[in-house]
Amino acid sequence: MMINKIGYSNFLNNVAEDIDIPPGKYQQAVDRYESVGRWLEDGSYLGSDGAPDIYPQGSFQLGTVVRPIRAGAEADFDIDLVCELPINKDSTSAYMVKKMIGDRLNDHKRYRDMRDDEGKRCWTIIYAEQDGIGFHLDVLPSVPDRRYFSDTSIAITDRQGGFYQWSASDPRGYGKWFNEKNQAAFEQVQLQQRRSIMSKAPTIYLSVDKVPDQLVRTPLQRAIQIMKRHRDVKFNGVQAAKYAPISMIVTTLAAYLYQNETDVYAALAAIVSKLHGHAGLVENRSIELKLSSLDLIRRMSDGTWYIGNPVNGEENFADRWHEDNHARARAFFLWIDALKKDLVDVIAENRLDTARNQFKKVLGASAVSAHLGLLSLTEVAASPVKVTIENPARPWKP
Repeated sequence: MMINKIGYSNFLNNVAEDIDIPPGKYQQAVDRYESVGRWLEDGSYLGSDGAPDIYPQGSFQLGTVVRPIRAGAEADFDIDLVCELPINKDSTSAYMVKKMIGDRLNDHKRYRDMRDDEGKRCWTIIYAEQDGIGFHLDVLPSVPDRRYFSDTSIAITDRQGGFYQWSASDPRGYGKWFNEKNQAAFEQVQLQQRRSIMSKAPTIYLSVDKVPDQLVRTPLQRAIQIMKRHRDVKFNGVQAAKYAPISMIVTTLAAYLYQNETDVYAALAAIVSKLHGHAGLVENRSIELKLSSLDLIRRMSDGTWYIGNPVNGEENFADRWHEDNHARARAFFLWIDALKKDLVDVIAENRLDTARNQFKKVLGASAVSAHLGLLSLTEVAASPVKVTIENPARPWKP
């Protein structure tokens, strides 16, 4: 007896939808960041050659947003917003750019009252909860930095103690790269999902073409959301969170390894199984040639680790993995092992009640409980409904 694959994949999809930002809250978040953007655009900034460019980044841009877990409970959504000032990087400083954006937000009474203490990179505006859901809007000050990487790369402000410095970033370039990995699956599911979203939120979206791309979810995006929720539950707590895998690593590796699987379980299983095959790197053991040839996770000769930003090879997402006796590397592979046992290998579990209790434990009872009815046992595991994707790109293709 095995858990029915069709029901299980639908279960995972529904859990991911449950922890995703609802269409109404998505539109509310857009309205709020556009209001903040208009206020910033109307500001005056020393050395600026025009109005700032305001745009979303991170999981909100990529369609992989999940409601985070903090102190064992679901917390406010985090929305990341870039504020790119058209100022020559060499004619200003990270401190000055950070200060100008903070001062402009401070000039608005409401934003001043809602603004949190200065963050390492961002200014954060905290919106009070409505219907039990709140938002943190992180505004990231930056300037263009096109000299080394791409025509979309930026320099972002980075405060280290009392000192300010520049760090390189390229959220638009990364978003383009991710969308290319996701494009074939997106084209197959978009119409059906737009119709479904419109039917659930008819007062928000009056027609199918009004539903934004950012609300359409492919099996890749749903798999990433499930992985991030499992991570957040697994590493809940201040000490554990210190070594939790960062979202950029999870998202980048998943996108590289996705091969246009047509349901959530198949995508999750393929990604997690390949990542599990890299675990030998922790002990400096060799891994399968077909995995090492992908060159996704590298153990360097000096003991450091490398997971490159696909749009800026000089940025290493694993630059701290060697610290504390490789604590972050070990935590990553222990998490992958748990993810495999909890959500991939469980397909062969022969006690459904045990599996149901396990899902509540590793994904959160509030997200899981309403969807447990989709799970059932079957003599032969059926295959989920497939979506045909013609000529899929290889996951390692640049």
